Amino acid sequence: MKKIKIETHLEVFDSLLELPKDIQDLMNKAQQAREKAYAPYSRFMVGAALQLETGEIVMGSNQENAAFPSGLCAERVAVFHAGANYPKKTIKHMALTVRSLNHTVNTPTPPCGACRQALAEYEVNQKKPLAIYFMGETGPVVKAASVKELLPLVFDSSYL
Repeated sequence: MKKIKIETHLEVFDSLLELPKDIQDLMNKAQQAREKAYAPYSRFMVGAALQLETGEIVMGSNQENAAFPSGLCAERVAVFHAGANYPKKTIKHMALTVRSLNHTVNTPTPPCGACRQALAEYEVNQKKPLAIYFMGETGPVVKAASVKELLPLVFDSSYL
């Protein structure tokens, strides 16, 4: 038997104010997107904002549906929009923020597993890391320099 050790390296910032100005602006766009979420069932609002290599910003929010699991997470709304409207453009950064209508979320909240897989596809295809910054409604911000930091054993087209 052989054991393999996998490590993840993340950066933690105490607040938005510690982030570079362009990332603060991107997180502000994610917060704006979050407020447009359609989350009547979970009452958990998520906003995402992507910055493309061209500087363009693409935003998305979670969109729930009474017929579970027909809804879609904010991350996939944004990345699929970018893929459909800006094909072959590199995604440099993604900012994510959440807010619960039931309680204050102070804990940085990463993408779910399905979103990590979708984001990994874009990162693999663009052959450049996609940095992800995530936070709760308030509090610290976590940076993953690459989707591979959040999903190290990525399943991609090379397995097909």
